[in-house]
Amino acid sequence: MSNCCTTDGSCHTPAESKTTYKVDGVGSAHCQGVVAKAVGGLDEVTAVEVEIGTGLVTVTTAAEPDEALDALIAKTVDEAGYNFAGRVTA
Repeated sequence: MSNCCTTDGSCHTPAESKTTYKVDGVGSAHCQGVVAKAVGGLDEVTAVEVEIGTGLVTVTTAAEPDEALDALIAKTVDEAGYNFAGRVTA
């Protein structure tokens, strides 16, 4: 039995949330790797995808991100040497 199942055999999957942010300056595979490693290293982040050229960073978290997580990602991106431009609205 996997750890997502209860003793009665019912299973539930933890909710995941994907949020896209804009980061300026992601123009190469090197930049992509730096941003992905920095953001992906945060405890709250379960997966990260970074697009070269557009600077779109899609972050997967176990829970809905809040302003505190947005601020943490902004700080992390800034410390990695890139410009955090905020959330991308759908």
